[in-house]
Amino acid sequence: MTQEKRLTERQIKFAELLVYNEGRLSPAECAHQAGYVTRPRQAAAELRNPKMSPLVVQYIGELRKEVQEKYGITFERHLTELAKLRDDAMKKGAWAAAINAEVARGKAGGLYVDQKLVLTKNLDSLSEEELEAKMKQILDDHKSILQGIQVEYQEHPTEDNHKNSPSENDPEENKSD
Repeated sequence: MTQEKRLTERQIKFAELLVYNEGRLSPAECAHQAGYVTRPRQAAAELRNPKMSPLVVQYIGELRKEVQEKYGITFERHLTELAKLRDDAMKKGAWAAAINAEVARGKAGGLYVDQKLVLTKNLDSLSEEELEAKMKQILDDHKSILQGIQVEYQEHPTEDNHKNSPSENDPEENKSD
């Protein structure tokens, strides 16, 4: 395949459809609308391949750059737009909207810091005493939910403790009053 030195009308139309309808049309749909009706999916793939269609890929890049410059977000543009929104809201007496716009400007400018601390502690890292204290705390914290439910807490069995405790396999000894 020989590389062309100029873009054809169909290639230009494909590139423009692709860039200006980004997210609304698939590349195959753009190719079909540009006039590539027999195999639009393959045509779209070839037209976006820099080895096969370097001029088309370059033109697509130029169009995307223009769109980014026109609609892109810059810090200054963002602050200016928020200031306009704030001023319009103040003129209309929409104080809540004006305050929200000003707060958003402050956040964008770095005047506010959203600080969230997420502390995680794995149960595996707790000692036996800490685990027991944690379980007791959970039971105490949820007394209202557990009302009417019998919850028995047993100390961790030691050898002395285990000899005097009822056998788990003997149902007669495990009956609660």
